Amino acid sequence: MAPDKENELKRLLESGSNARISMAICDLASGYQLLVHPDVPFHPASTFQLCVMLEVFHQVSRGEFSLDDLLLVKNSFISIADKSRFWLLPDNDSETDLYQHIGEQMPLRKLTRRMIVYSSNLATNLLIEKVGAERPTRFMQELGTNDLGIRCCPEDNQAYALGLNSATARSIMQVLVRLARREVVSSGASDEMIAILLQEHYSKSIPAKQPGGVSVAHKTGWNDKIYHDAAIVYPPEHTPYVVVTMTSGLSETSAAPAPVAALSAEIYSQLIGP
Repeated sequence: MAPDKENELKRLLESGSNARISMAICDLASGYQLLVHPDVPFHPASTFQLCVMLEVFHQVSRGEFSLDDLLLVKNSFISIADKSRFWLLPDNDSETDLYQHIGEQMPLRKLTRRMIVYSSNLATNLLIEKVGAERPTRFMQELGTNDLGIRCCPEDNQAYALGLNSATARSIMQVLVRLARREVVSSGASDEMIAILLQEHYSKSIPAKQPGGVSVAHKTGWNDKIYHDAAIVYPPEHTPYVVVTMTSGLSETSAAPAPVAALSAEIYSQLIGP
């Protein structure tokens, strides 16, 4: 990308907002990277579910369990901070149907899909309990990043207060580059995980203004203070590229998707063409 185009993107990131925005881009064809505040730590919100999914497939590859194994759906968990018990409220969850299945058995494959596609907190907690709270972080380190810390579950407020989950735009980009290159667990497992990410239900940011025929495998995450989206973008007849945006400080969550979508469209234009 020409220097003037890099500066144009950086101006878009810095202009007219009190928001803090980090961005990391990697074009897999050329290896070109554009990094803007890439090492600023953020709470990852639901983007960390990507790491949980990768660890699920990692343990499957090690023969520790199968994606077709059944797991009891329950709503009672132990905080890693003080061992107190906590429960999730459907009103605080992006996906509520799973609460109708408490007491039933559900395949790990379906729970993993609910976690990614609909950002289910309940499915996430069940899967973290299954794989172990410490192991996703260890696997992220094996994949080449030391700036992804994943330990506590959604709604584990005691652990949340300790800041145990943290991520940077660069770290998520590094993991997605490995996934896009089909180097996570195996080429077949990578393909299956990418297929799940392609079904992400929330598409108001990175995918929103992409041209027709472009596929986006991505994971969003937000709360009332932060908004992130991390994606592998598949232009037609072109090698994919990875883009990660992490933001904080926007006054409303609803205000965040539009500028991220506009930035994503500009990135596509500069990397691929109009």
